[in-house]
Amino acid sequence: MFTLRFARVGRGGRRLIALLGAAVLLPGVLAPRARALEVVELRLPVLETSFTVKVSELGDPDRMFNGNSDLAELDRASHGSLGRRMTELFRTPLPVQTTALVQQAVGTPLLEQALLAASTLGSIDGLPVKLDAGNQLAVALQKAAAGGELTVVGFLQALPGHSATLDLERALNGLRRLKDQQTRAAQITTTRQPQAVDPALSRPGPLTPVRSTATVVVKHRPRPLELVVLQPSSGGNGRLVVISHGLWDGPESFEGWAQHLASHGYTVLLPVHPGSDSTQQQAMLSGKVPPPTPSELRYRPLDVSAVLDAAAQGRIAGLGRVAADRVVVMGHSWGATTALQLAGATPSSHRLRERCRKLDDPDRNLSWVLQCSFLDSADRAGLADRRVIAVAAVSPPLNLLFDQRAGHAMTARGLIVTGSRDWVVPPDPEAISRFEGTEENGHNLVVVRGGDHFNMRGPLQNGGGPLRALLVAWADAAFAAGAAVTPSPNTPPLLTPQQGWGETTMPMVLLTASDRRR
Repeated sequence: MFTLRFARVGRGGRRLIALLGAAVLLPGVLAPRARALEVVELRLPVLETSFTVKVSELGDPDRMFNGNSDLAELDRASHGSLGRRMTELFRTPLPVQTTALVQQAVGTPLLEQALLAASTLGSIDGLPVKLDAGNQLAVALQKAAAGGELTVVGFLQALPGHSATLDLERALNGLRRLKDQQTRAAQITTTRQPQAVDPALSRPGPLTPVRSTATVVVKHRPRPLELVVLQPSSGGNGRLVVISHGLWDGPESFEGWAQHLASHGYTVLLPVHPGSDSTQQQAMLSGKVPPPTPSELRYRPLDVSAVLDAAAQGRIAGLGRVAADRVVVMGHSWGATTALQLAGATPSSHRLRERCRKLDDPDRNLSWVLQCSFLDSADRAGLADRRVIAVAAVSPPLNLLFDQRAGHAMTARGLIVTGSRDWVVPPDPEAISRFEGTEENGHNLVVVRGGDHFNMRGPLQNGGGPLRALLVAWADAAFAAGAAVTPSPNTPPLLTPQQGWGETTMPMVLLTASDRRR
C-alpha cells in the first residue's frame, strides 16, 4: 500500500519545502512560450504504475471533488479528507523571502549542486538536466508571486511544460544508499568493545572558566573577525585550542566544548567565520546575500591562522599568556574540513571533477552538495599552518575534496570522529573507508554509536556533549607528545583503547587498521 502523509509545518519548514520541491520539479530548461505545468506524476516502484495530480485541482477544492484525476478518485474514496489536506498544504502562503533568496542564489555553486542532486528524483517533460536551472527557478517564482500571495500551487502553475515527474523509486534508492553508508559504522559500534569512561575526563575540571569576546583585524576580510574566548580565571596551562564552527553555525554550538576544555586548563578561541555563519544564513534566507561562495574554503583557514597571529602578537583583548606556536584545532562539519586543511591535508579538484556529475555514484551523499560547490577553489585552498600540531575533525566532509594521499601528507596529527547515524556526512564513505592506512602515521578514527551530524556538537546546555572527554584526552595527548606529535610512519597513536575518554550514553569505538580490514 502506498500512503501519502502530510503535516503542518512552520515558516522555516515551508521555506525548505518550497526550495526542495522546486529543485525536484525543475531540473530542466524553460523553453520559450512553454505551456504551464498541468500534471504532476508520481512514479511508484514495484507496482509499475503512476499516480497523477492535476495542478489546477490543487488550487480549487471544487475541481478537486469533481475532477477525474487519480487524486480526485482518491479524494472521493477518502470522503474528501485527502483533498482537504492536499489543498491546504499546496495553498499555504510561502514566505515572501523565498523569491529573493533564490534570486540571490542564482548562479552560485551551492544552489547549482542542490538542484543537480535533486534532479535525480524527477524531471519536467523529460527535458535534460542543465546547471542553469537556478535562473529558471527564479523566473518561475517571480511569475508565481506577481499576482500577489505566493503559494506552492501558484509556483507549480508557473512552471513550464505539461507534466512533471517525481520518481519514487529513485527516492527510495537514495534512502537505501544512505542506510548502506551507515551499516558498517553500526556494526562496528555494536560488535566492538566500547571505550572506557573516566570521570576525571568527562566531569568539569578544577578551574573556573571565564568567557569574553574580542575582535581581530584581518587582511583577507573587510571587517574584523569576532571571537569568543574561554579561559581559566587562573591556573591555566597556557595551551591554546581553536574551535572552528560548521556551515551556518557559530561559536554558541561549541561553547560547551570550550568551557570543558577551559575547566581543564586550556585557553580556547572560537572565531566566527562571517561568510558561512548563522548570521550569513539569516541574511541569505532574507534574500540579502547569496549562499557562501567557493572562496570561503580558503578564507576559513585564513581566519584561524589570523587568530593565531593575533594571539602571538598580543592583539586579542583580555587574552592571558598563551603559547601560540603550538596549537590544537578542533572543528565540526565544514569546520572539521577547515581543521584538516590547517593540518596539511591539501584540497584538490581532481575527485570533484571526476565524480560530482555522476548522479548515480553509490558514494553520493548530502555533503557532496557542499563539497562540489568548491570545484573552482579547491586547488587554491592548501593552507597548512605549521603551528597546528594536532586537529580533531568531527563529521568532516572530505571524500571528494581530498585525494587519497592527503591523509598521508598531513603535518599535524589527525583525529576523525564520525557518527553511526550521520545522514549529512555519513560514516561511509566520508570517514571509515576514506583514510585507509593513515593509522600508520599515528592518526586516529573514532566511531560514535548513535552519533548524528548535530548531537555530537557541544553547546553549553548539554555540558559539552558526548565528545567532551574525548576532546580533552586528545588535546592532553597531543601536547604531552612533544616533538613526537608530528606524524611519521609507524608512530604510536595518541589515543589507545586503554584510555578512559568514552561516554556512557553514546558509546565510542576506536577504529584500528585491523578493524578496517574486517
